[in-house]
Amino acid sequence: MIKRILKSVREYKVATILTPIFVSLEVILEVLIPILMSKIIDDGINRGNIDVVFIIGGILVIAAILSLIFGALSGRFAAVSSSGFAKNLRHDMYYKVQDYSFSNIEKFSSSSIVTRLTTDVNNVQMAYQMITRIAVRAPMMLIFSLLMVFMVNVRISLIFAVVAVILGTFLIYIANRSHPLFESVFNTYDELNNGVQENVRGIRVVKAYVQEETEIKKFNRVSDKIYNDFIKAEKLVALNNPAMRLCVYTTMILISWFGAHFIVGGTMTTGELTSVFTYAAQILNSLMMLSMIYVMCIISLPSIKRISEILQEVPDIRNPKKKVNVVKNGSITFQKVNFSYVNDDEKLSLKDINLKIKSGEVIGIIGGIGSSKSTLVNLIPRLYDVTSGSVKVGGIDVRDYDIKTLRDSVAVVLQKNVLFSGTIADNLRWGKKDATLDELKKVCDIACCTEFIDKFKDGYDTYIDQGGTNVSGGQKQRLCIARALLKNPKILILDDSTSAVDTRTDALIRKAFREYLPEVTKIIIAQRISSVEDCDRVIVLENGEIDAFDTPKNLLKNNKIYQEVYNSQVKGSDQDE
Repeated sequence: MIKRILKSVREYKVATILTPIFVSLEVILEVLIPILMSKIIDDGINRGNIDVVFIIGGILVIAAILSLIFGALSGRFAAVSSSGFAKNLRHDMYYKVQDYSFSNIEKFSSSSIVTRLTTDVNNVQMAYQMITRIAVRAPMMLIFSLLMVFMVNVRISLIFAVVAVILGTFLIYIANRSHPLFESVFNTYDELNNGVQENVRGIRVVKAYVQEETEIKKFNRVSDKIYNDFIKAEKLVALNNPAMRLCVYTTMILISWFGAHFIVGGTMTTGELTSVFTYAAQILNSLMMLSMIYVMCIISLPSIKRISEILQEVPDIRNPKKKVNVVKNGSITFQKVNFSYVNDDEKLSLKDINLKIKSGEVIGIIGGIGSSKSTLVNLIPRLYDVTSGSVKVGGIDVRDYDIKTLRDSVAVVLQKNVLFSGTIADNLRWGKKDATLDELKKVCDIACCTEFIDKFKDGYDTYIDQGGTNVSGGQKQRLCIARALLKNPKILILDDSTSAVDTRTDALIRKAFREYLPEVTKIIIAQRISSVEDCDRVIVLENGEIDAFDTPKNLLKNNKIYQEVYNSQVKGSDQDE
């Protein structure tokens, strides 16, 4: 897990290596400073030798300056390496998500992915910086200072050994109790972010139904859970500081007591006692830093696990070794296709699907809610892979195509239309990056977008707010259709993508398709019978199975489901009139 995320260090390895090197040099000089001070006191001041004071004092100043320089350099390289590591982690996670299939994405909620890219990465960044700097400094300072105290007075060094054991036992207790709480907090963050995201997206519905109070209660419930878990964890972690202070004060008292006796007994000098006090401060500060690192690691371990889950997730859909890079035509064949979202033959969404669609045909799909209409068309551009059987485009199994080649040839206007923040032209050019203005106008004419774009003051430079909130549902759908047409696809799939436009505009779009895209295979999923009644053939789905596949005229004569839909819409509208 840790080894996996450390691969993201990459170009910041040099900064990572230099950090502990400069930390080590800083520590060595800091450990020498108390010895130099004791020499000044014992050999210079106590003996009245001013030359020793100046010589050793000069060395002391140089050591202090060098220690300061090395400390500054270690801090700089630690900041560079940790920030770079975090940047690469975010990069690797984001790129990994782009390779996910729909089924991979469904394992993680969008809010969870955002939390992992932000909060979790920040936790790991802080831990990494502390580990490369403080985790090197603290143990080195502890070991070297203990060695120096041991050299000065063996009996006093035993005080530190006892204190270290007591403090270490206490820290392990804190870690074992607080770790599960921090893990729970980060999982609850996902729930909080998901709730906020859902509320903001559906704010119009919330206000329309006057459900602000209900949403606030939901938010407070999750927020309070985070608060309570954090309080419990922080209460445990907060015990670290008083425990350290107790150890510090106890150690100082014991050193003073035993040191005074040793000086009176002539087994210790004043300078040596002064150096021991300095080493005591260094040792106890090192223990304090180690405890901080320990706590930070406790907090970051759940984050490391969550980041690792994103990086280790294997995309279900991958390019074949020998991939086909050309789609010959828009013919589509389904051969004994079964599909399950959970890869379980007992829970099939599509069952025994057999279809043959000629290139250039206009195919309609109707069926009740949950009949798997969207599931069927999602298999064509390989947004999902079949559980069994095969789907062929242009006579070749979709699993044999280069994924980019296939999806460039199969344009899908999904049921949930999405526009991104930017101009209309920016959004359209998702279909073709280098599309000219004339190309934009051409596809907009086909999709019946020109009539409303021309009314905007800035035309194609009109800015679209995030999610397309400043255009109507029908305008959004038409822009998404135009964007798909820019890909110049072999197959065009409209997944209920004209539901928000009026019947006149719907008819104009379908007429333009026939006139301007005669060789493109067009698949239209619709709830309105008028949207499919001029198709070459219509697929009638029920419970994931094909109930019928025939011309609209024949279906009207022979298929009960089609007849019911037709009668409910056409005759119902006649009666209303």
